[in-house]
Order: sequence, then structure tokens, then C-alpha cells
Amino acid sequence: MTQRLAPVLPDVADDAAFAARALDWVGMDRIALPLQLPAAHGEAALQVPAEVDVAVDLRRPDTRGIHMSRLYLRLQDAFAAEPLTLSSLRRILDDLVESQRGLSGSARLVIRYEHLLRRRALASDNAGWKRYPVQLEATVADGRFRAVLGFSVEYSSTCPASAALSRQLNAARFTTDFAAARPLSTQVVGEWLASERGLAATPHAQRSRADVRVELQPSFDAGLPVEALVDALEAALGTPVQTAVKREDEQAFARLNAENLMFCEDAARRVAAALAADDRVARFEATVSHFESLHAHDAVARVSGP
Repeated sequence: MTQRLAPVLPDVADDAAFAARALDWVGMDRIALPLQLPAAHGEAALQVPAEVDVAVDLRRPDTRGIHMSRLYLRLQDAFAAEPLTLSSLRRILDDLVESQRGLSGSARLVIRYEHLLRRRALASDNAGWKRYPVQLEATVADGRFRAVLGFSVEYSSTCPASAALSRQLNAARFTTDFAAARPLSTQVVGEWLASERGLAATPHAQRSRADVRVELQPSFDAGLPVEALVDALEAALGTPVQTAVKREDEQAFARLNAENLMFCEDAARRVAAALAADDRVARFEATVSHFESLHAHDAVARVSGP
């Protein structure tokens, strides 16, 4: 019985390139992959859906194309097998370069996902999950590794100018209501403050967001510091948006807003101070946006530094 040989399939990627020249990046965008995140604070490790862009350079001008399927296949199990760390990212990038067998010397990954963190309520015994959009860009070029981490933090911002104007109206109403000579006591004043007459005006506040990009130090070799950096920024801003909220939590949040009055300029400086103090950060860029409740436009401040 004659054995039939499998046909040799043509590979036109080996053909000579027209208008030959090297290419900066070649690859695929928006690949769907599972991503395993390290466990934190006693929580179990999480697997989340991610969207990944992958590319390598094409250094040989006369080569028509890269081995694109090799990039896809090597990524399929790479992130599901172990938690995402800078070390695992470096190994994956080196493997992507090696898969091209001399065609490439650089590789690039952009990973987008939502990082889930469990957050305690401010006063009640409750907690809830909160999502933080993350974008991680990692490259290896001629043996040099670089990782840039981007994420967003939402918070509340109460306008200092509006607070001052509100205090003035509250003081004016107090003067009017107590203009007649009568005995004053802490009980009388306390009852007045707790009544509707005790609140002549309220300052305007709005949900706000800090969008941050940090280049991580090359010497930092551990899991991604998403939670640590988020914690630092939320502590610096003082008024992160909440998850589970009972009345006592809402009251505590109102107190925090009064203690953390801030313009967008104030918020940007708080963010910058927190990032500049972190040894894992080589450089940062931050944009804070206050989605105004007074104006139809946003108030925005940008800051960067080492």
C-alpha cells in the first residue's frame, strides 16, 4: 500500500519584500486572553479577562513578513499559567523575540484589564468590590526591559471656593436668626444647626478621576504594584469613591469631603507627591479631571516628574 505524503504548503511570507525596508512593529491588537492576578490581603487569586496587543520589530528589510501565528500561539497559555509579574512579562517578551528566529530584536505587549480590589466601608461593617482600569505596556529592545503601568482612581472633590461662599451664607443666616437679644446656649445653637435653617448653602462637589502612568524602576522585580499605588493615591486624595454605603458611611464620607477641600491643582499636587515618594516609580505622568457640577466643562490639571 502506497503511503501518501502530506502536501508541502506554500509560505509566501518567505517571498522577497516589495519596497524593502525594516518595520518598527508588526503584530496583532485586541487579542482576548485570560489573565491571572496575584492574591492580595487574604483574597484568592483572580482570573480576569484581558485584551492584549502584541508586536515585534522586523529588522530584515528584504523579509516580507514575521511569523505571526507563533506570537499568537505562545501567548495563549502564557498569562493563565502563572500570576502576572514583571519577571513573567520579561520571560514572555524574550520568548516572543526568540520565536522569530533572527527576524526581530524587540517585542512589545500592551495589556488592558480591570483590576478588582475589595474595599471596606468607612464606618459600617461592610465591603464591596471596586474596579480600576489598568493598562500595562511592556517592551524589550536589544535586551533592555521597560514597563509602564497606567491606571485610574476615582474620587470626590469639593470646591474650596464654593465651601467658603457657603460658610458665609450660613454665618449670615445665623446672624439674622439670632439678631434679637435672647439667651444663647450650646443646646439652642446645636438645635438650630441641626435644623433646616442651619444650612443656608452647600458647596458643590463632583466625581473626579486621576489618570496615571508610571514607568517602573528596572530594579523592581516583583508583582505589579497596582494595589499599593492605588492605596497611596486614595490616601493622598482622601476621598475615594465608595462601594457599600450605609447612612453612617455616607456621613463619614461627607466629613472626609469637608476635610479635603481641593481644586484640581490641589489634587494634582497630592497625586504627584505620592508618586514621587514611591521608590518603585522611575517617572510618572498624571492627569486629574474634575467633572464639574457647577460648569458644563471639566477642570483639568496635568503633572509629571521623576
